[in-house]
Amino acid sequence: MVRYYALLLSMVVCTPHFSLAADYFQIHVIDAETERGIPLVELETVNQILHVTDSNGIVAFDEPGLMNQEVYFYIRSHGYTYPQDGFGFTGKKLKVTPGGKAVLKMQRVNVARRLYRVTGGGIYRDSLLVGVPFPLKEPVLNGRVLGSDSVVNTLFKNKVYWFWGDTNKPEYPLGNFDVPGAVSELPARGRLRIQQGVNLKYFLDETGFAKKTCAMPGEGPTWIDALVTLKVESGTERMFAKYVKVKAPLTVYERGLVEFNDALKQFEKRKVFDFDAPLYPVGHPVKYKMEGVEYVLFGLAAPLTRVPATPDALTNLPEYETYTYLKPGAGTEEWAVDRDAEGQLRYQWRKNLPPLSYDLEQKLIQRGEIAAEEGYFYLRDIETKQAIQIHNSSVAWNPYRKKWTMIASQKFGTSVLGEIWYSEAESPLGPWKWARKIVTHHKYSFYNPKQHPMFAEENGRLLYFEGTYTTLFSGNDVKTPRYDYNQIMYQLDLSDPRLAPELFQQ
Repeated sequence: MVRYYALLLSMVVCTPHFSLAADYFQIHVIDAETERGIPLVELETVNQILHVTDSNGIVAFDEPGLMNQEVYFYIRSHGYTYPQDGFGFTGKKLKVTPGGKAVLKMQRVNVARRLYRVTGGGIYRDSLLVGVPFPLKEPVLNGRVLGSDSVVNTLFKNKVYWFWGDTNKPEYPLGNFDVPGAVSELPARGRLRIQQGVNLKYFLDETGFAKKTCAMPGEGPTWIDALVTLKVESGTERMFAKYVKVKAPLTVYERGLVEFNDALKQFEKRKVFDFDAPLYPVGHPVKYKMEGVEYVLFGLAAPLTRVPATPDALTNLPEYETYTYLKPGAGTEEWAVDRDAEGQLRYQWRKNLPPLSYDLEQKLIQRGEIAAEEGYFYLRDIETKQAIQIHNSSVAWNPYRKKWTMIASQKFGTSVLGEIWYSEAESPLGPWKWARKIVTHHKYSFYNPKQHPMFAEENGRLLYFEGTYTTLFSGNDVKTPRYDYNQIMYQLDLSDPRLAPELFQQ
């Protein structure tokens, strides 16, 4: 009998503790200006227990041994600051009690506001634990997706279609490397406001995981970009993208055009492109009418390649032109610099020439063929007047500014591919002269930014964009739990005095 009671006691003692909402101490980190919760704030104890706020800016804390006492938390977040104490520590001592709550206010340094995480697991994990409302239908795991690289999206049949690069899943580090996809409703159709989030409905395979929508034959993953919707003469819409096949180490060996079959939720191959062709679809496309003809503009750092906005033209690379001051060369030279009678660079739409790029212009500068200030890629920081090397960008018309706006990532800065800039111009072709840094990261990458003009609010005053948050390329081996390798949404208020129109007209 003694043994029986001892066994019962051991079972009681060893029974795991299941926390209820009342057991957690809630820490809510908010923007001091807007009082909105800040995602991606790291709270770390003296003994390195790390918590990261969810998309409501909430941490649910229930650490055995640290409850019902004062606990110090180091506080840090990309683009936000918290006051230091007399010893230089940035943090706060909190009395941690079950069911208790503390509110911490941080000052935003970023011009843009971080809103929420779009993809991955645990987007509203801590809110769920403490019983705080959240806007998403799937707050912690949607399509069994834990991480997603580089988004492209487009309006198609009055809905938003989203596609990503390599995507992780719970049961194994290798997941979908052939373009997962999803669809969401437009906020204007009475659905969730973009300020609150995006309810993604993933295209799923038989296991419930985000399915492969573009598994083209050949070695390695399939990636897509240059996603565009074209309206044909019948009035129907067709969706196209450029695909590439990639093998180790990140070597592209095939590219072509695919079209989306909406019934099957699958891309189908339409064309394999000549791999040596200098012009092809790339980047985030934008439509632009010139001389009565609607074109699609393509480009990574700037949209300097065009083709008529028709399916036939899109498949026909010889029809592609690039806006350039290069011209065919003579003798052994493939191309040369074209100047007018006054010695100014002569820009024209030309075929069979490479698009201008920062690296190409650096070669021209080193050879003395152009001056640095003549180059197309001479974008400068409004504050420091220093030149900025753009890696990629997303361009869209903005009715509030009545300008074309650019959201761009910088190749090198305080972090490799970690800085995001805003610029504007009279045309999608530029010239892009001045830029303001709107998002910064410390030793973390945030690349492939995608502007979302379909979500813009208040006649374009509130602009929305997202990018991929990852340690990749940053040199940082410490990955942020749940956030790493995922998409984060930002809002940019174009009425901010730091973005005054006259600053971009110097």
